[in-house]
Amino acid sequence: MSMMKEFKTFVMRGNVVDMAVGIIVGGAFGKIVASFVADVLMPPIGMLIGNVNFTDLAITLNQASGDVAAVTLNYGKFIQSVVDFLIVAFAIFMVIKGMNAMKKKEEAAPAAPPAPTKEETLLTEIRDLLKQK
Repeated sequence: MSMMKEFKTFVMRGNVVDMAVGIIVGGAFGKIVASFVADVLMPPIGMLIGNVNFTDLAITLNQASGDVAAVTLNYGKFIQSVVDFLIVAFAIFMVIKGMNAMKKKEEAAPAAPPAPTKEETLLTEIRDLLKQK
């Protein structure tokens, strides 16, 4: 039973829950980026370079024969995956850059000066009394 309590404590810690949320949101974000690249970005690029559909780009290593399918090297799908990765990496870079900028602003805010010590307060009072005389 103690191991179950320990596991529950581990799972319910803030870092684990935050990580799980990040993974779920990241997976959904990855699907959005993949769709953006495949459906919005790559078709115009393919048109510009001669009506090329990147997902169809492949080199046939072994022709199909009978029931055996052709062996192909699908480098077009690889190009599309690289573009997906670059867009996701850039988006994450921009988010982290924004977070770091906000963190720097918090750190740059000057801290309140420390309260004077008892000696300083006493010396200030003595100084003020001497000025009055």
